[in-house]
Amino acid sequence: MDPIKVLVVDDHDVVRKGIITYLMTEEDIEIIGEASSGFDGADLARDLNPDVILMDLIMENGTGIDATEQIMKTNPDTKIIILTSYYDDEKVFPALEAGAFSYMLKTSSADEIASAIKKAAKGENVIEPKVAGAMMNRIRTPERMPHELLTERELEVLICIGNGLTNNEISEKLYIGIKTVKTHVSNILSKLDVQDRTQAAVYAHRNGLMKETK
Repeated sequence: MDPIKVLVVDDHDVVRKGIITYLMTEEDIEIIGEASSGFDGADLARDLNPDVILMDLIMENGTGIDATEQIMKTNPDTKIIILTSYYDDEKVFPALEAGAFSYMLKTSSADEIASAIKKAAKGENVIEPKVAGAMMNRIRTPERMPHELLTERELEVLICIGNGLTNNEISEKLYIGIKTVKTHVSNILSKLDVQDRTQAAVYAHRNGLMKETK
């Protein structure tokens, strides 16, 4: 059986060399290349066509996410294992969406990394337990709609905006000061991530928020 062809991409020389030194002791793994940036890693992947790539996430010249997206276009059968120190949502999900096959932390032992490579070659992915936990929390807690962040009073003001009321009219209708109205309007635009009152009104109508205020 042919050895598993592996490319190692990491901008930390000590880390990269250490991983390579260990993996070279594995009879069924062959290191066919190394790169210190995402851009170089993507180029080497195209030229060498590795079976598995160990990919760092944060690098100066091309992130692991950028490299993964590019490699998936040219080498769709290559299995990319993210090997990083980060396991927050902002890093995990973009990496997996880009096409990463497995996600491991640099706290993993050399044996665990070698095992993940062999599993990847067989089509079995490995997700670090901390990362899996973050994924499950994301699934259990779906993202809230922007208008769900509004207070009850802000929602009332939004409905007034949707009905075409001016700040003065809102002030009179809800019995609140004009400065308070302006503050609510500013908070609404920020929470809904819209530019002006017109966009806020459109948002209210599109999301079924319109109703008569008492």
